[in-house]
Amino acid sequence: MADPALMWIGQNIVIRHRTLEAYELEKPIWTEDDFKVMGWHDAKVWGFLAKPKAWEYLIDLDYIFKWVHPKEGEEYFKFWVAPVTMVFENAFDINIDIESQQGEIEVADLHMENPRNAKNGKFTEYTFRFECQEGEIALSATGFKMYVQKIPVLQQGQSLELIERGGVNFWRELNAL
Repeated sequence: MADPALMWIGQNIVIRHRTLEAYELEKPIWTEDDFKVMGWHDAKVWGFLAKPKAWEYLIDLDYIFKWVHPKEGEEYFKFWVAPVTMVFENAFDINIDIESQQGEIEVADLHMENPRNAKNGKFTEYTFRFECQEGEIALSATGFKMYVQKIPVLQQGQSLELIERGGVNFWRELNAL
């Protein structure tokens, strides 16, 4: 039997939340080609994984897909949030300069800078710089894929609880389906 919380409409996925509000997930995988329409403000970083043999660097974070303005009579924003895995391709020169009292990392912005030809001349590589409240994370890569791990949920907070997101993981598929 089909999950009543999920419907397919064309090529888009429409998610029905418990509150009967819907979020239309445009696609389950985002790339550097989508960079200009994406935003990482207030995303919470949960973990890092280096895969040197594959030249990949993975970041597990909670991505805010949409900020919802307060309705009449409400005071606070709500947020459509989902856990995602960012996989940086042909990644190298990783620099992490973070100082966090509680060990948490919150992104203020992500910058895609300094486009240049890769040494092999076949790709363009960039510096991806996470400007965080606690410092900075920077790396060079030819691009990224951001895999949505679970369907976005509407909530008061900007990040999920560890149990809600399925722990710290580096999934590359939409596991909630």
